[in-house]
Amino acid sequence: MRAEGITRAFDCSHAVRLSGRQWIVVGIGVLALMALAPAAWERFETFEPGTDFRVPYDLSNDYWLYRRYADRVDRHKKIAVVGDSVIWGHYVAPDQTLAHHLNELVGDERFANLGLDGTHPAALYGLLRHYADSLSATRVVIHFNPLWITSKKHDLQTVKEFHFNHPKLVPQFRPKIPCYRAAFSQRLWAAVQQRVPFYAWTSHIRTAYYDSMAPQQWTLEHPYEWPLPTPQADRLMPARDRQFDGESLGPDVKKQDVAWVDLESSLQWRFFRRSIALLKQRGNDVFVLVGPFNEHTLSDRAREKYATIKGHIETWLRENDMAHLIAPPLPAELYVDTSHPMGQGYALLAGELLAHRSFREVTEKER
Repeated sequence: MRAEGITRAFDCSHAVRLSGRQWIVVGIGVLALMALAPAAWERFETFEPGTDFRVPYDLSNDYWLYRRYADRVDRHKKIAVVGDSVIWGHYVAPDQTLAHHLNELVGDERFANLGLDGTHPAALYGLLRHYADSLSATRVVIHFNPLWITSKKHDLQTVKEFHFNHPKLVPQFRPKIPCYRAAFSQRLWAAVQQRVPFYAWTSHIRTAYYDSMAPQQWTLEHPYEWPLPTPQADRLMPARDRQFDGESLGPDVKKQDVAWVDLESSLQWRFFRRSIALLKQRGNDVFVLVGPFNEHTLSDRAREKYATIKGHIETWLRENDMAHLIAPPLPAELYVDTSHPMGQGYALLAGELLAHRSFREVTEKER
């Protein structure tokens, strides 16, 4: 009996045992921390995006910053221009994007660049659903890049595993994405991150202050630097941004025989329609911009197929009473690749949009 008592005492000598009431207090404390920490950090981390701000490329996975910018755009009643790298401006400086040229032509800071590099329609739907819910009862221009239906791989339909951009933004369970083979635990964790702002905030801290590394790994590589994150406005600004070098393809580029995906079976087109429905459900006035795709790179057969696809897109948009423009191709020398214009191309596209009556009706509507 004595030996058993000694063993029990030893087992408990260094342990902390909480009562049920104490566990409740701990739970409340943890929940309070999770709720208050992101809001407290936002008060101390200065974020004053100026003219031509776009989420820096190195922070493309920082969805908490994107949410913060979307909130600001909504508060200032600006028109959000959303889409992938074509809207973000992959090959141009911040002062050469579509949003910049629209503002320049109207003479006002009316449009905001809410593009995010790499957001194919499946990811864009998740971005708008979970991180841009503040965009409601406002005006939104949403872009569809036909690049995402140029093959089954781009359309995420391949059965073979394919590592695409922004996997944490796509629906994790339904609808099923054939090429997405993440483990159940990874999918579950991604679904939690989508819905709990605290985890988006901790991801922001890692991305912006620890170079997207775990803090313990970062401290090993930076042993003489202060290990705790300190709010720094310059880490969120375009000064950290970068663009990619790109030259005009010109008119003599080799023609491609693109294997277009039919709209009826396209996953990306389905997700794009969901994005439109989501924005409309939130009371937004929506304008849809399709293209301008670089048709100069297409073979005759691929161009004919694309003309058919554009016709189907036009029919769907008209049947659903959507203000839209299916942009005609720009001059060949104004493209860097199959979908990205050069600065002059964005300027020309901005002029075409502002000359379009339905675009003006949507973007000039008072809110």
